[in-house]
Amino acid sequence: MIEQPNSYICVQAGYIMSFIKTPLIGLKADSFRHPLDLESTKALKQIPGIDLMVRNWLGPMAEQVFYVENIASSVLVSENQLPHLHKLLLEACKTLDIEPPQLYVRQHPAPNAYTFAMRGKQPFVVLHTSLIDILTPEEIQAVIAHELGHLKCDHSVYLTPVNLLILAAAIVPNVGNLLAQAIQTQLLEWVRCAEFTCDRAALLATQNPKVVMSVLMKLAGGSPILAPQLNLDAFIAQARAYDDISKTELGEMVKAARTAQLSHPVPVLRAREIDRWASSQEYQTLLQTHGLKNSGEVPAKGGWRNW
Repeated sequence: MIEQPNSYICVQAGYIMSFIKTPLIGLKADSFRHPLDLESTKALKQIPGIDLMVRNWLGPMAEQVFYVENIASSVLVSENQLPHLHKLLLEACKTLDIEPPQLYVRQHPAPNAYTFAMRGKQPFVVLHTSLIDILTPEEIQAVIAHELGHLKCDHSVYLTPVNLLILAAAIVPNVGNLLAQAIQTQLLEWVRCAEFTCDRAALLATQNPKVVMSVLMKLAGGSPILAPQLNLDAFIAQARAYDDISKTELGEMVKAARTAQLSHPVPVLRAREIDRWASSQEYQTLLQTHGLKNSGEVPAKGGWRNW
């Protein structure tokens, strides 16, 4: 794969396919939110006082705590510090039409990335070194863009206070435990739905569904040694087998029980979901409406059947 200014050229099977990453001017969060995210966010908004609690009470304290922790224990990325990562951040922010947050790299053995923004004044993204070790530059940008999706959609406004409500309710005997369990179930469902939205942000930034699906594959079974050997087509075939489980009532029940307590949808489901959206008219129209109509470029179509 050869990197070009704000574009990627992928040579496969004897032909060349170009992915031109075009800035999406005026892109709004609701224009790419997953329907499940929209539905579950509306449910969380019914809990009274969440916005007020976050912005006026939790925000100032939490921002300072996390800021000090990052400055003390992580490396702040800039044009003078890991400039290649800084460039990936700026490109993704430009494409998604969002102001750049701070980006930190943190030494950690568990591949992960996360973001935080209580009041939007000091938003930041953190990448673990073990995640960077198994990804290509394009895949790192997809991860950064996924985290930018959380910022653009203001997901943190709902995540932190509901977590605190769970802890508070759990302290109260009997009824409190039942309330905590009910809220936790609702929260985890919302978080899983929000992840689908942020995978879409990753696709909009990279405009290459294969890159996003490759990240998910490596999160499922990658390591510095194994990552270059993984076969995306085989992983996609695995995703089809996961879909087949839903053809029986028992299989659907097993899948539901397996994911009920997870904070993220399983990787194969996320890969299927992003491929379907990349192949949709909604995705193509979004690119054309917000950027491609003035550039003359042809958007990259999704669908593993086309790769």
